[in-house]
Order: sequence, then structure tokens, then C-alpha cells
Amino acid sequence: GFVKVIKNKAYFKRYQVKFRRRRQGKTDYHARRYLVVQDKNKYNTPKYRLIVRITNKDIVAQIAYAKIGGDVVVTAAYSHELPRYGVKLGLTNYAAAYCTGLLLARRHLKKLKLDGIYSGVNDVTGEDYNVESEEGKPGAFRCFLDVGLARTTTGARIFGIMKGALDGGLDIPHSDRRFPGYDASEKKYDPEVHKERIYGQHVANYMKELKEENEEAYQRQFSAYIKEGITPELIPEMYKKAHAAIRADPQHVPKVKEPSVKIKKRRWNKRKLTAKQRKAKIKQRKMAFQQQAKAAKQNMEE
Repeated sequence: GFVKVIKNKAYFKRYQVKFRRRRQGKTDYHARRYLVVQDKNKYNTPKYRLIVRITNKDIVAQIAYAKIGGDVVVTAAYSHELPRYGVKLGLTNYAAAYCTGLLLARRHLKKLKLDGIYSGVNDVTGEDYNVESEEGKPGAFRCFLDVGLARTTTGARIFGIMKGALDGGLDIPHSDRRFPGYDASEKKYDPEVHKERIYGQHVANYMKELKEENEEAYQRQFSAYIKEGITPELIPEMYKKAHAAIRADPQHVPKVKEPSVKIKKRRWNKRKLTAKQRKAKIKQRKMAFQQQAKAAKQNMEE
């Protein structure tokens, strides 16, 4: 039978490719449009985003705003920084996500000198928290959650990062319907369930369960925890100490890498003379010229 050719020469001549990051499957431009476009009555005020991304081995949290040339990252925090605060393992679980969000919030507010005004929630309860601007003082820092291509399912780790940032003192528009502990059928939120997740109690419970059921599997799966001497009972306390340590010192400490081989620097161009050396050289030339002239005069007289 006859099949109509749809993708003919005319089709390809008029074909317009999608944006590069859409072709790569990295950016949801429909969502980005609303996260980037600012109200016209706010003029040149940037629209800040809380960018959260989770990789296989790390959690990335950033506060950024868009410019024509690209996004400008103001502050960033990573879960690979958590060993400095006492969390050496499980750097991609829900509790680590909360710690990363808290670290970002405290670091950013310290940078803006607002950390003394907006302290957030010091004792984690799991309750929903919305920061309120202090009267007569700078307003609370407002930003919008940017989850990228991640699925916004109830209890997802991206909301753990957001909860950490909220408790750290940032103003982020949200609801409690995606937090762990929310029951869609009853339309109720149980903060105790969320609190357990924040303190890593779900990991501790699984460790206990696996140890009772299969000791060999426990030794294999939690070998790094055993090596560090972390038992299920110590996990909640570990995260509690980490929260306090983050609040005490959220500043970023840059890594100073020493070169593996020390290379002796060599100059390939001629070193310039100093002003003192140049004057001495001119004086030397003058003296040499005067001596030559004197010698020539003596030869002529003889």
C-alpha cells in the first residue's frame, strides 16, 4: 500500500532542534521558566532558587539565581563535607540530606550576616516550620525549591534537604504533604515519623532487624559502620551532634592540596635589572668610557 512520507526534505529544512540541555535530558524548561522569571514590579531583584541534586555518592545543595550568561551560584553545600561534622558514613541517606540542607542554610545566612536574627529550629521535632520576618530588621531570605528532574514523591530525600534548609532559617514556600509521615488517605501529617528519619532511626532499625535475621549479611552490608564502631544505638546521637556542630561552624574550609612532586621553578627569560642595578651599570660604562678617552689622549701626546 501507499505510505505518505512525513519526514521529507521540507520537514528537515524547517526542523528546529530543542535546547541543548533538553536534548541531553538534563533540564525541565517548563519548570525552569517559572523558577527563573521574576515579577516585573521587582525590577532587577534576583529570584533565588534552592537547587537540590542527588547523585550516587553525593548530595548537592545550592542557592543560585539566573542571569543571561548562566546561573550564578551564591552558596553551596555538599554531603561530602559531613565527615567534618562527625557523619562519616551514609552520605546519601535522608538524615544526610537534612544535614546538607541545614549546612547550606546556616552557611548562607552567615554570609549575609543574618544568622543571628534567623536561627531556625534548634531542637528537631519534625513539626512543619515557617520562618517569619523580624519587625524592623532585614526580612527572612526567600528562595524556591528547584528539584530538577527528580520525582516529587512523598518522603523523597529532596524534601529532606528542603526541611534542613527550613529548620536552618530559610523561607521556602512549601506544604507538609510530601514530608515522610504524611498520610494522603487521612490527610494528616505525623511529625514523629519525620523526626525519626531526620535522626536516621530508619537506618538504625534496619541494622537491628538485619543483625537478628542474618548476621552474615549484616557484617557484609554494614562493614564500614562496624569498622567505624557505629552501632544502631549511636546513630541518632551522631546526627544530633552533627546538627550542633553545623550550627557552631558552617563555614566552608577549602582543601589545600600539596603537590606530589615538588618542582623547582626555572626562568626562561632574562631577569630585569632593578633601578639601582641600572644606575650602577651606567656609572660603570661612564667610567670605562672616560678611561678609554684618557688612554687615547695619552697615546696622541706621545
